[in-house]
Amino acid sequence: MRDEKAYGPEGRAAVLERQRTLKMAKSAHAYVRGNTLKFYEWLDGLARGTLPEGPPVWICGDCHLGNLGPLADADGRVDVQIRDLDQTVVGNPTHDLVRLGLSLASAARGSDLPGVVTARMLEEMVRGYAQGLAGHGPDEVPPEPDVVRTVRRRALGRQWKHLARERLKDVEPRIPLGRKFWALDEAERGALDELFRRDAVRGLVLALNGRGEEAGVRLVDAAYWMKGCSSLGFLRYAALVRIEEDGKRRLALVDLKEAVEPAAPAAPGAEMPADPAERVVAGARSLSPNLGERMLPVRLLGKPVVMRELAPQDLKLDVDQFTRAEAVRAAHYLAHVVGKAHGRQMDEAMRLAWRAEVMRGTEGGERAPTWLWSSVVELAGRHEVGYLQHCQRYAHREAA
Repeated sequence: MRDEKAYGPEGRAAVLERQRTLKMAKSAHAYVRGNTLKFYEWLDGLARGTLPEGPPVWICGDCHLGNLGPLADADGRVDVQIRDLDQTVVGNPTHDLVRLGLSLASAARGSDLPGVVTARMLEEMVRGYAQGLAGHGPDEVPPEPDVVRTVRRRALGRQWKHLARERLKDVEPRIPLGRKFWALDEAERGALDELFRRDAVRGLVLALNGRGEEAGVRLVDAAYWMKGCSSLGFLRYAALVRIEEDGKRRLALVDLKEAVEPAAPAAPGAEMPADPAERVVAGARSLSPNLGERMLPVRLLGKPVVMRELAPQDLKLDVDQFTRAEAVRAAHYLAHVVGKAHGRQMDEAMRLAWRAEVMRGTEGGERAPTWLWSSVVELAGRHEVGYLQHCQRYAHREAA
C-alpha cells in the first residue's frame, strides 16, 4: 500500500534541508563527508605552490572514504573503484590525495585512534598511491584490508533480490513511498515516462541487461529519492523499469541524479564538456570504467541529469570503526585505487615523473610529505571547528 504521508515537490525543500543538517550533525566524519565546499574554500585561500601541481587528469574532486567501493561492470565483474563523480573535473590530482587524507584522518579520529595512527595512515597512503601509479597488472594490487574484503564478498554474492529488498524493501515491482522515497507530481511522472521511450535510454538499459533491440522497456514505477548529502535539494529519482523479451520479464532499478557545476577547480585550460552531466560521465569513464560504462547523460525537466542502472554489487565502504592495523592497511589500499585511477590516464613518462614528485620528501616512504601532513592537520582543525558550530546551530534550531 502506498504511503499517504509521502512528500510532494512543494514540501521537499524544508525536509531536505533538515535532513542534510541532521546527517552532518551525526559525527565529525559525517560533517567532513558532507561538506565538500569547506574543503575548496580552504583550497582557494592557498598560495600557489603550496601543493604540488600534478599533470592535469580527471580527478574525483570529492575523494573521501564513502566515495570508494565495489562496482560491477556491465558483465558483472567487480572491482573497487571511485563510485561518486559529482565533482569530477580535469584538475590537479593532489586535490584527491589531500581530500582522501582528510577523510582517513577523520575516520581515525572517529574510531578514537591516537594521532600516531593518523601519521602512519598518511605515510601508507602516499606509498599506496605511488604503487598505484606505477603498476596496472594484478600482481601490483596490495592485499585487501578486512573492511574492503568484507564489503567485496557481500557484493559478489548479491543479486537483484538483494538490491530490491535493500532499496525497495520488497521484491514486488513497486517503490514504497515513505521516508526515503517520495511521491511525484504529474509533470515529473510524465517526464520520466517520456525519458524511457528515448532510443539512447532504451539502448543503455537493454545493453546492460543483455537484451536485444526488439525487447520492450517500460517504466513501472518511480519516486523522488531522498539520498546522500551533496544531492539533497536537486533532482534525484529512482525508476523501476521492466524489460520484456520472448515472454521473459526482468526488472532494473535506475538512479537519476541532477548534475551541477563542480566546486572542484579545473586545471587552467582544461578541456571538458560544458554540460555538467556529460562532464560527470566523461570523468567516470576515465576514473571508474566499471561505473562509466553504465552511465548516460540525459536532459530531464530541462536540467542535466546522469542516469545509471544500479547493480546489486554496488556498495560503499561504511567505516564506523577502524582498528589500528586495519586503518593503516585501508589507507594504503584505497590510495592505491586512486593512484591507479589517476595513472591510467598518464603515459609512462608522466606517471614516473609524477610518482617521483609525490614521493619527494618522504625519506624513502618512512614519512608523509610535509605538504600532505600540514594540509590534513590544518583541514582537520578547521572541520572540527566547523562541525561544532554546525552542531550548535542544529541544537538551537531543534530547540526552537
